Amino acid sequence: MNQLSSFTHLFWDLDGTLTESAPGIINSARHALEYYGIHNVPESTLKKFIGPPLMDSFQELFGFSREKAHEAMGKYREYFAEKGLFENSAYDGIIETLSALKSQGKHLFVATSKPEIFMNRILEKFNLAPFFEFAGGSDLEETRSEKAKVIEYVIKENHLEEERENGKILMIGDRKHDIIGAHKNNIPCCAVLWGYGSREEFSEFKADFVIEKPGELL
Repeated sequence: MNQLSSFTHLFWDLDGTLTESAPGIINSARHALEYYGIHNVPESTLKKFIGPPLMDSFQELFGFSREKAHEAMGKYREYFAEKGLFENSAYDGIIETLSALKSQGKHLFVATSKPEIFMNRILEKFNLAPFFEFAGGSDLEETRSEKAKVIEYVIKENHLEEERENGKILMIGDRKHDIIGAHKNNIPCCAVLWGYGSREEFSEFKADFVIEKPGELL
């Protein structure tokens, strides 16, 4: 038995944790930026769209005003809703790990900054939906896109305040936003190395656990 086995309620990030979503996100961001005449953006920059809320990314990476970022979010979704959504795949070992965790009696939830309308289609497409008791995401206006707000929403919707108090909830994600959001809700975070984060990032933001493969959760 490892330290991770004491948690009974596991909250999963989507992009970079359950699914390898980079191709669709990168292509959607490129589509939006090209509308504004911004071409030849390095892929390393476009990868920074994976994880954070879209509004934040357009403002922080390209200096867009809030109004322009909101418009750009619409342009991003023109591509994402049609194609980018499914330029995506479940990571190796994820289905097997979720199945094993369920068989152990674990309670599984999704907590993502992605709008729920897209989140649900992705979970269904890649046969992930049946493993989760509840999946929480953002709304299309991204008023609930900050990871801390999403986690709080999942806790409240499922009446898990007592489980939080008793240290039974674990957030699983691949970026600093997952760590920060979990800690704001007084729950630990397990950072995963198969996504888009790094050991350096996890060390800086003080992840409680770091794993290299999904099976390490068993």
